[in-house]
Amino acid sequence: MTLIGLSTASVYPESTAHAFGYAAQLGYDAVEVMVGIDALSQQTSAIKQLIAHHEMPVCAIHAPCLLWTQRVWGTEPWGKLERSAELAAEVGAGVVVVHPPFRWQKEYAAGFVDGIAALESSTGIAFAVENMYPWRASSRRGMEMYLPGWDPSQQPYANTTIDLSHAAIADSDVIEMAQRLGDRLRHVHLTDGSGSAKDEHLVPGRGAMRADAVLAHLAERGFDGHIILEINTRRCPTREERIADLAESLSFARQHFAVRTT
Repeated sequence: MTLIGLSTASVYPESTAHAFGYAAQLGYDAVEVMVGIDALSQQTSAIKQLIAHHEMPVCAIHAPCLLWTQRVWGTEPWGKLERSAELAAEVGAGVVVVHPPFRWQKEYAAGFVDGIAALESSTGIAFAVENMYPWRASSRRGMEMYLPGWDPSQQPYANTTIDLSHAAIADSDVIEMAQRLGDRLRHVHLTDGSGSAKDEHLVPGRGAMRADAVLAHLAERGFDGHIILEINTRRCPTREERIADLAESLSFARQHFAVRTT
């Protein structure tokens, strides 16, 4: 059964605990925990307490591999992924979301594809490698900042993640990418983007990525992975506006993914 979940990143700068509260209040199926600078997101015991208190499962852990989480759980990248897998196993999540290495992480990047496969084999956790994008100084120029590349469909990963905001920056056709990935697509970050050089993470339907058509495609092919709302609500001036955006995002997902049952 496909779970429609909420990423804890969607409520930043509020905490992981607030994300669980919003998810339970609004009727989300599950939570994806972004391991970050919020201390709660790094603590197994705290996450277990949130799961029990809100009766809200965790379906995925997002490893701390963003630029601003480079020092969370140390600086050794494989150690971070091992700890992410341990956390996932402890809280009952079957997926760890991970970004490809930055180009300056040359040793890590050189063994990344085989290393991910080895981790999946040793832990039983799916490491769903996420699509990224060229870094653009303008609409015409881009620089490859990820190795072995930003498009996971070009590598033999067993499990992958598609993020619509990242696809917007890369000018990627999400449906075509999903078709290339086939059953290797395990996880979706449902959001939106206008195609600018910024990672916007708009409420789905407010950008140019045809998020409704993407959901319809996934429904028609019988996608049974996770659909996670990962939106940016940092500019919401009030709690009520943040709740409205989170509710609108969930309603959008349920409306357009429900095509499979009609």
